[in-house]
Amino acid sequence: MLGEQLGEGRGKRTGRRVLSVDGGFKMEVSFESKGKLLGVDNMEIGTYWSESRPDGSMYGEGQGVVITPEGEVATWKGGGVGKFVGGAVSYRGAIYYTTAVQKLARLNGAATVFEFDVDAEGNTHSKLWEWK
Repeated sequence: MLGEQLGEGRGKRTGRRVLSVDGGFKMEVSFESKGKLLGVDNMEIGTYWSESRPDGSMYGEGQGVVITPEGEVATWKGGGVGKFVGGAVSYRGAIYYTTAVQKLARLNGAATVFEFDVDAEGNTHSKLWEWK
């Protein structure tokens, strides 16, 4: 069951690189964003790879770091599926966090689900919910 919304962020794609074009394509994408996670302001830096599938959808996995204004850190790993929509790409999936930061400790051991959208200009928008 989808639980409470835990966070939201907006940012920009900062890099792309083609990893393979054998039997489809595989790309690596990096982004930076600013937002809130459990009510805590943060900056996030992430990188994911994504590969095309025969039906036109995408599958990818990524990792990243969340940094609070005080320099506290949480890291994440996740994966999801996506699709191209008119020059943009839209992903849905799950992320798992690790942190020693007390105000973000609720994320440890929690399953979270996300929406991650990138428009044709490289602007990102993400939302995160707890999966109960």
